[in-house]
Order: sequence, then C-alpha cells, then structure tokens
Amino acid sequence: MSPAAGAGYSGTPLAKKLWIVAGTRVLARHAPENYTALLAPLPDDVQFATRLSAAIDVLHIFAEQRAVLAQELDAARKGMRPVSAIWVSWPKKAAKVPTDITEDTIRELALPLGLVDVKVCAVSEVWSGLKLVLRKELR
Repeated sequence: MSPAAGAGYSGTPLAKKLWIVAGTRVLARHAPENYTALLAPLPDDVQFATRLSAAIDVLHIFAEQRAVLAQELDAARKGMRPVSAIWVSWPKKAAKVPTDITEDTIRELALPLGLVDVKVCAVSEVWSGLKLVLRKELR
C-alpha cells in the first residue's frame, strides 16, 4: 500500500485531498520528514517554498503544541493572500503523540483571525488535517 493510500483509507492521494494541483505553491511548516512521500504522486509543476509569502497557495502547518500553532496561524493570516488555503495537521489520539491540540483547539485559534474550517481529512496514520480559509466576507 502506498503511504498516501493508507492515510485516508479511501485510496485518494493526499495531494488531491489537499487540493494541491499543477502549479500550486506549497509551504509546509514543521512537516514530517516523509512529507513529500505522503503527497506522492505529485501533480506537475508543484513548487515548495521555504518561507511564507503572498505567493503561497497552500500552507500546511504541522503542530503538536497550541502555542506553536497560535504563532503559525497569526503569521499566516498576516502574510498570505486572502484566497490561500491553510491546512493544519495535529496528531491523532491513536498516534500516542503528546499534544495539547484537538480539532476544537484549531477552531478556537482560527475563528478570531477570520479563518473558518471547511474540510477535514486524514493526512497519515499519525496526522489529521483541517482546512482553513478566510471568511468569504473578508476575501
């Protein structure tokens, strides 16, 4: 079984779940070492950035601690353009990774920034993902 197929149990490639399409500019923060393997197969011309900028289409934040996530979301809200997507991944309970983040924690941090959640998915056996976008009236 490929790494992506095991992640969501549906067989849908992770890149497709995350809406990473041809030409997408991605920034992954605190990602696991196997991140690009999880995304395989990648669409053509996907670019990986090394820093946050208005050119980013998809920001994928991996966080185990609320304080780190709060800083990352604040920076993302200030540094990204209104149509960008933010995926936040946190450890699943079954992964037994120490964390103080849940799906509700992400919402508590995101909503005051004008971000709303629109989708959830399995990223891997360890990570879940929640997609955030800027509220429609703020775009």
